[in-house]
Amino acid sequence: MPRNVWLEVALNGGWGARRQPNAPILAADIVEQAIACIDAGAAIVHLHAYDPQTGRQRDTFELYAPIIEAIRSRRDAIVYPTIPFAGGAEAMAPGSAAERYGAVDRLAEAGLLEWAVVDPGTVHLAHYRDLGPEGRGGYVYLNPESHIRHGLALCERKRLTPSYAIYEPGFVRLGAALHRLYPRSPLPVYRFMLSQDMAFGFPPEEYALDAYLNLLAGEATGAAWMVAGLGVDIVPLIAMTVREGGHVRVGLEDAPLGCHDSNTHLVLQARRQIEQAGGRVASAAEIRQAQARPHA
Repeated sequence: MPRNVWLEVALNGGWGARRQPNAPILAADIVEQAIACIDAGAAIVHLHAYDPQTGRQRDTFELYAPIIEAIRSRRDAIVYPTIPFAGGAEAMAPGSAAERYGAVDRLAEAGLLEWAVVDPGTVHLAHYRDLGPEGRGGYVYLNPESHIRHGLALCERKRLTPSYAIYEPGFVRLGAALHRLYPRSPLPVYRFMLSQDMAFGFPPEEYALDAYLNLLAGEATGAAWMVAGLGVDIVPLIAMTVREGGHVRVGLEDAPLGCHDSNTHLVLQARRQIEQAGGRVASAAEIRQAQARPHA
């Protein structure tokens, strides 16, 4: 019997229309693309909300709630937002952990969330093309330990699954150690972030996935994991991911900037690869059922 594989789509990210033209920005477009991707096989939808007046990312309850409600009213899916970025010159002021998780807290209180972003570490992110003498340089994606702890405490209180973006191996170790301090929190999903276009972590190679899996086995035995990334094509790793018991995320947040494909195309492509590798895409109900089982 084919193994259930969770397929997530990350619709847009914080790139904006100039750097990722096919990514949805307006709320109506986000909803329509989400529905199309769910129909294509994605049971998990991750999104960033944008201010329609400025075209800039804005992470507020007032923007996220109607988008999530519109998607969930039409399809059964796990839908979750980002948290405000803290780091470089284009980012928000660092603020407090409570401010950063304010929208997530309100969305959970309204019954709109099942998962939440909790990224367990800080990393320098830079596109190779921005590293030359005339380049704009990279930026720091900042996640202080106090913010990570706040996110995990919120997940414990609201019964939200922490979605861990693992940019570097140390994120696995810190994420596992901190989660043990919040034992009533649902088990995190470890999403291995790979890249060929950006200078962080590992490239999308089998040796990289092997390394992460060996590390995860020692730190969080049996934890659910995914392949994903930024500026990356993870399709060549899907067969190995299915074979090793993992899950898959694709979408225009993760794809190389200027990607000519649509989110729906990326989901369908991933679904074909999953099925060719002997898996089948799981429904949202099947994902919830799998997460309800005792930790392996």
